[in-house]
Amino acid sequence: MASLYLLIPLGVGVVLAAIGIFLWAAQRGQFDGLEDLSSRMPDDES
Repeated sequence: MASLYLLIPLGVGVVLAAIGIFLWAAQRGQFDGLEDLSSRMPDDES
């Protein structure tokens, strides 16, 4: 039972950190232009 007092806040902190990192990356344009990424890849099929 005592371990829950540590694990629950730790889990909430990890989730909040993941959300913060995602929002930071989205604001910096990390996910912009994903739809044209495949057109820049070389086509190795012969």
